[in-house]
Amino acid sequence: MKRFVLAIDQGTTRTKSALFDEHGKLRGFGSAEVRKSYPRPGWVEENPFQLWKSVLATTQAAMRKARCRPRQIIGVGLDNQGETIIGWNKVTSQPVYNAIVWQCRRTSKICQQLKTMPGLSNEIRRKTGLIIDPYFSATKLRWLIDNVSKARRFARSRTLLFGTSDSWLLWKMTGGRYMITDPATASRTMLFNIHRMEWDTDLLDIFKLPEDGLPKVVQNSGQLAYTNPEAFLGIDAPISGLIVDQQAALFGHGCFKKGNLKNTYGTGCFMLMNTGGTPKLSHHGLLTTVAWVLDGARTYALDGGVYTAGSAIDWLVNNLGIVKSPAESNTLASSVTSNEGVFFVPAFVGLAAPYWDSEATGTIVGITDRTNRANIVRATLEAIAYQVDDVLRCMKADSSSAVPRLMVDGGPTGNRFLMQFQADVAGIPVEVPEFTEVTTKGTAMLAGLGIDLWDDAADLIASARKTIYKPKMLPRERELLRTGWRRAVARSRGWNT
Repeated sequence: MKRFVLAIDQGTTRTKSALFDEHGKLRGFGSAEVRKSYPRPGWVEENPFQLWKSVLATTQAAMRKARCRPRQIIGVGLDNQGETIIGWNKVTSQPVYNAIVWQCRRTSKICQQLKTMPGLSNEIRRKTGLIIDPYFSATKLRWLIDNVSKARRFARSRTLLFGTSDSWLLWKMTGGRYMITDPATASRTMLFNIHRMEWDTDLLDIFKLPEDGLPKVVQNSGQLAYTNPEAFLGIDAPISGLIVDQQAALFGHGCFKKGNLKNTYGTGCFMLMNTGGTPKLSHHGLLTTVAWVLDGARTYALDGGVYTAGSAIDWLVNNLGIVKSPAESNTLASSVTSNEGVFFVPAFVGLAAPYWDSEATGTIVGITDRTNRANIVRATLEAIAYQVDDVLRCMKADSSSAVPRLMVDGGPTGNRFLMQFQADVAGIPVEVPEFTEVTTKGTAMLAGLGIDLWDDAADLIASARKTIYKPKMLPRERELLRTGWRRAVARSRGWNT
């Protein structure tokens, strides 16, 4: 009987499930869109039941493709969005509110108030590696209890469970038997002490959050929990891999050595660099995070996130309507030889690393009567690359080392114009793997290692084929474009103050 590992990648815009055989080969795949809602400007939500249904639907699709029966699945891995939070009643398993997505800025004022508290910013940075920002989970969880009557009532009766979206999905997969998360995901909450590897009681007191409502933190690979076949499509298997999506991609690229680096293009862009067994604080606006914990050994990473990347291309399609599909953006951007002086800063929900400006807004500068839709489309794709380059240069400065190449993954890596411009503006080769679902692959690798299906994950990566984009731009042109980008960013910053 063939045996399979199921890897579930529950992302912000799509849920993907994949079945890998004992040799690490993809045998079945399912994908489903995740719809977001925007009840107010800057607010972003998702329906928790939609997330759960998408996991069921994509898993069923992967099983059909692989002709896999439930008993053939011997291990399950799950990666998640990161900072997105959900609260629910532990007796009824009913959510108290929609999932509040990592992009949501509803707690900006709370964060501004927290920054005025003497010493708090330094304490949070020292303990968690993070900065005070609405991006992270802590203020979202506090908002939930303060503003949703059910959450407040259940918190008083000690029947409120809350955490990142993975905890909710694991609760559903196990039929309410397990309430867990992993250290990489926990390190995205602004509540987790990355040195002691536990929830920080001082921070829980500051945010007035009860620890008994939070999930137990387990390591990233091993027999961590067990699915309930009655709740999860007849699958009776250990949950053997848990991780946040960007760290899953770091693992999937094989970035196992200190200094290894990758960038994932999706709704946003997220660059991580392996910094080894010791957390390293950034001096250039980056975050410090847990990469993974395996067999008790810790690995940390520097993290630079960009809020708006692929979603800017979606904006061209769905809001402006100047391209019919994301694929058309490649053709249109390539049809002109330059951006004609147009720069677009897609700060739809503020700017993340290295600026951390929640009051920045989207800005297009340099428009003249010669500007056409091709220039704007090109400026949009270029903006994604500029943001990645900003983070890359911070990574180089913090690590005091050269970066010989940029390993990338995610849907937008199929855009040839974007990848070539990324190589040009960064001045280093960009490597795109043939199998672009690196996040899913990393999750599968952790799950397989957790049940001793594979001895060494590196063996699964060594033979991967890649497309390499080499820089062609002259240094003088690169610096002129970077200068234009910096001027545009300066105009977008602090607009809402």
